[in-house]
Amino acid sequence: MQTRNKFFDDMSQLMTNAMGVAQGAKTEAENAMKGVMDRWLADRDFVTRDEFEAVRAMAVKAREENEALKARIDALEGAKKKPAAKKSAPKKG
Repeated sequence: MQTRNKFFDDMSQLMTNAMGVAQGAKTEAENAMKGVMDRWLADRDFVTRDEFEAVRAMAVKAREENEALKARIDALEGAKKKPAAKKSAPKKG
């Protein structure tokens, strides 16, 4: 037959309370560390993924527009040179 020992009951209760305190301390430490990391990251002026993607899209669009304008300039310069070449050719006659 087993009897309940007050010493073991008290030790069990103490360990249960200690585990609860440890869990609370863990949660508090995690929250404190998260706060420190958030402040550190905010001070570094890192951009968010959305901001990065928006600027990247603008850069791609600008690059495409530059390529189109370059092609247009090349076409205009090519058209300008052709008539000039015909005028400067010596006439036979």
